[in-house]
Amino acid sequence: MARKAPLTLPEVNFSDDGPVRHLHLDSIWIQGSMLVDAPLVLVHEYVQRMMAWLLFVDPATVSKRQALQLGLGAASLTKFCYKVMQMKTAAIELNPQVVAACRGWFKLPQDNARLQVVLADASQEIRQPRWLGAVDALQVDLYDQEAAGPVFDSAEFYADCRKVLTEDGCMTVNLFGRTSSFQRSVDNMVAAFGKEAIWAFKATREGNTVVLAQRTPVRPSRALLFERADVIQRQWGLPADKWVRVFKPVYP
Repeated sequence: MARKAPLTLPEVNFSDDGPVRHLHLDSIWIQGSMLVDAPLVLVHEYVQRMMAWLLFVDPATVSKRQALQLGLGAASLTKFCYKVMQMKTAAIELNPQVVAACRGWFKLPQDNARLQVVLADASQEIRQPRWLGAVDALQVDLYDQEAAGPVFDSAEFYADCRKVLTEDGCMTVNLFGRTSSFQRSVDNMVAAFGKEAIWAFKATREGNTVVLAQRTPVRPSRALLFERADVIQRQWGLPADKWVRVFKPVYP
């Protein structure tokens, strides 16, 4: 007798809008995008901002670091960290259709010694011993097909996220919309990381707010942030100079 699936996962499809391909989970909401002729470019502003952890590390050390994405989306961050940043990169994704779509439609390479996609529940997988204290850049973008709020957003979940980070590691989280749920999310991050550790961008035009939490809180000078932003911009083509202008501690 066939074993019954424990949960029903949404259908995955894509749409092309001129030069851009979008990933959908059985709804009109866009879960990720790719420029068909430039598949490594980070299309959306909020996705670019998920790389803001770069402001807190020496750029020369980046290729020696480990990135982990919770939620694959259209594999934009996974491909960028792996191919452009030359990092050891892993992603945790619950829906096997998303993984297949990313490999078939969004140019995600097959697993190899430096790239791994783990099919699992992210909240459970990050508790596995192999991740503890091993991740330098944790990027959390966990939304279902309704995109109403993060799938995992509790203080306990963020505490588990903190445990996977290295001493100078950072977590970046995409929060959709500055509604009452935004403050709840920030409060839960504060409970796990402490007030000094939390930074946030202003919301994008689309309503995405990226929040960053540091494993070990540091407050680099503006001069150092702009110095690193210049390197990030020249080396990897990210608008880091703009980041510094719209990015600050939530509790100065």
